[in-house]
Amino acid sequence: MTARPVQAFASLEENPIGLPRKTALALVRGMNEGLATSYTLYHLYKKHHWVVTGPEFRDLHLFLDDQAKGALEAADHLAERITALGGVPLSSPMEQEKQAGFGFEGEGVFPVRAMLEHGLAAEQVLIGRLRAHTAAAARLGDFGTQDLLMGLLRAAEDRAHHLDHFLQKNGLSVELR
Repeated sequence: MTARPVQAFASLEENPIGLPRKTALALVRGMNEGLATSYTLYHLYKKHHWVVTGPEFRDLHLFLDDQAKGALEAADHLAERITALGGVPLSSPMEQEKQAGFGFEGEGVFPVRAMLEHGLAAEQVLIGRLRAHTAAAARLGDFGTQDLLMGLLRAAEDRAHHLDHFLQKNGLSVELR
């Protein structure tokens, strides 16, 4: 027996923080995009964490796990804020991947440099979305959401910056496969 939802995905309930419905709806839609990107990025990092090989294995294995934790934390914060605004977080893995804004790489193991480049490109998608949604929250007068998004943006920029260090010309320049 399948239960019926008590709140449909695209619907919005009154929020306990006093934001106008129109404002909350606009922010929930945007944050669900960020949630889709963050959660799909989490899966990408975990995949890379599991399959990374080579002379820098240990450092990259630990690094990618930290990157995954950061992406998952961002997804959780976004989902919690969506519910505070009266919305429903996007939770279907298939829908998240469709709305992620970047293509999840196929199954299999790819060269380490390619995996990190893909992670950086995905972080850049998330950064772009977080910037846009932060600006929208400020414009709409939701300073709580703006503050949350600014923190998530700084964390995503930090993750991208650390990925960039691995991708410099003198790092991971030779694949040993």
